[in-house]
Amino acid sequence: MLVRQPEIGLGRPPGFFVALDEVCSVTDDDQLMVRLQEGDAAAFDEIVKRNSGILFGFFLKNTRDPHRAEDLTQEVLLRIYRQFWDYIPVGRFKGWMFRIARNLLIDSIRRRSHDCLVKAVKGRFEDETDILRSIAGQFLTPDQDFDFSELNEVVNDLLDDLPEDQRLTFTLHHFSGLSLPEVAEVLGTSVPTTKSRLRLAREKLSDRLAQRGILNPHRTND
Repeated sequence: MLVRQPEIGLGRPPGFFVALDEVCSVTDDDQLMVRLQEGDAAAFDEIVKRNSGILFGFFLKNTRDPHRAEDLTQEVLLRIYRQFWDYIPVGRFKGWMFRIARNLLIDSIRRRSHDCLVKAVKGRFEDETDILRSIAGQFLTPDQDFDFSELNEVVNDLLDDLPEDQRLTFTLHHFSGLSLPEVAEVLGTSVPTTKSRLRLAREKLSDRLAQRGILNPHRTND
């Protein structure tokens, strides 16, 4: 994925990041942002390689339009580049990035409310099978035979019908790999609220599976 890069300015003052290293856990993405802030343009190429896939997957699951997902992914990466001076490397890059993505998605939906959930397409991103396998592990027992294409269809149908807050919570957690605290940070809510939204989405998925004769062995009946 090619992203046009604005000109990089001067780096941070020497020693700026030393104190940060002493008080926080710096991630690989943080290290790349530090390099970018110090004037290393190649660091941005690595950021694109590391994050374009999960961004595209997030947007694809929430728009069902691969062309739109591609455009939104490009825009997030451009904003990361344009705003790299605003980022302080304290081990929270994914949350910062997905806040940008979430705001862009909401703006896009508002602009195209008549088309915010278009007909499901057959687009895929590279790790979707592994993600579906992970979801299946939470809802099915090993001896339950279930076709991944059918599970994908059930999940896509569910995402069409979920309220926006539950859909974003589900996709950020399951498809983008964010922890619940990270999802809460991205969506600007509390961890208990995030857990509640995820629980409601999972219950609805269990109901959809049950309608097809697949019962969730981990779900207890009230």
